[in-house]
Amino acid sequence: MIKTSKTFLGDDFLLGTDAARHLYEQYAATQPIIDYHNHLSPKDIAENRRFDNLTELWLEGDHYKWRGMRANGVAERYCTGNATPQEKFMKWAETVPYTLRNPLFHWTHLELKNYFGITTLLDASSALEIYETCNAQLQQEDFFVQGLLAKMNVEVLCTTDDPIDSLEYHRNFAAQHCSFRMFPTFRPDKSFAVENVSTYLGYIEQLGAAAGTAIRSFDELLQALKNRLDFFHQHGCRVSDHGLDQLFFDERAESEAPALFKKLQDGKTLDALERIQFKSAVLLNLGRLYHKKGWVQQFHLGAMRNNNTRLLRELGPDTGFDSMGEYPQGHMMSRFFDALDNTNQLAKTIVYNLNPADNELFATMVGNFNDGTVAGKMQYGSGWWFLDQKDGMERQMNTLSNMGLLSRFVGMVTDSRSFLSFPRHEYFRRILCNLVGNDIEKGELPDDYQLVGRMVKDISYTNAKTYFGF
Repeated sequence: MIKTSKTFLGDDFLLGTDAARHLYEQYAATQPIIDYHNHLSPKDIAENRRFDNLTELWLEGDHYKWRGMRANGVAERYCTGNATPQEKFMKWAETVPYTLRNPLFHWTHLELKNYFGITTLLDASSALEIYETCNAQLQQEDFFVQGLLAKMNVEVLCTTDDPIDSLEYHRNFAAQHCSFRMFPTFRPDKSFAVENVSTYLGYIEQLGAAAGTAIRSFDELLQALKNRLDFFHQHGCRVSDHGLDQLFFDERAESEAPALFKKLQDGKTLDALERIQFKSAVLLNLGRLYHKKGWVQQFHLGAMRNNNTRLLRELGPDTGFDSMGEYPQGHMMSRFFDALDNTNQLAKTIVYNLNPADNELFATMVGNFNDGTVAGKMQYGSGWWFLDQKDGMERQMNTLSNMGLLSRFVGMVTDSRSFLSFPRHEYFRRILCNLVGNDIEKGELPDDYQLVGRMVKDISYTNAKTYFGF
């Protein structure tokens, strides 16, 4: 056998130097996790769901794995279709060896190791034994949802929730005695998603019912959103989130919005400029509310969604047919932030980009609106979606280092629907430590481990704890 210098997933995984290993072991590895953005099910958390098998836990809703399986020639019935759980798992296991150098290969084996203690490589020959071993463990109470989260040292997690949500599961969970806390995130994108008028009007009716008010005008729409925002705040919410092509701004947005809302009520479609104006008006008003409440606003920008219309019809959204977009980002982002900042109503903000061609644009844009009131007020967010892998994380942190203050970065999020995704925080922390450890080894940073270690600890945990103030 050819001798290699490192063991796959060994203690020095992704840590290329002694400095990197020291930083990880002493300043990063043991820090709690604040996962301030994910798409986990509040119901599953509150009810401490027990998964019947590994397929339910690992493949259910995981479009990352589905994309990999499809690329490997696996039929749809084994991804989202009616194949048995074991059949689906076997097809995933057959795919794993073909994911070499894709982050799926690392994540898969980190998750097997960190949750289940399995270090065997997953492939067709090992699949059945791994499946049965994991299924047996899943019947133990510490492998129910709350136990899985506790294993990863989660301190806080924030789900993603529509304004019409009753937050019943957040209330239920808040009454439980658990080692971590769960808070909602306010995600009101449907309140200005006007592309399909009948769908939009149906949503507005639901929003009015949830807010306890009729919505017959633009002002009443804003009042309904404020009512729901207040409700979320009462339940511990301190974060909003928006998933958009780009930010929107138009000088006439707020003066035109009442007439545009009336046009929607009349069942008429808005043209492209009118859509920008309406979205801008709603977002500006929401931004002022976020600032007044002391919230953090997040903007995930740049995804081109639902590219495959045939499979969208057959399978629905969020099933693995989205990609990076190439939307113009700079101009309207600048105008949007400036409009809020001009009246001193710009909240703490995190922007995430999905196209690495825009890295420097995003990093320099947020620097325009730091005003000294809060350390790291404007954040260039972590590598997101297609960029939450080694190269994407390194490029994001290098850009932030060059254009801003890496030391004030609030770190990683899973942005995931999977309860097994939390080793991504370890993945990120190892990459961070390797990055700065290499600088120490090359003499580009001092070998002052108290100084550099404090930065590593802050990025891994302390900055987020301070910034969000949950």
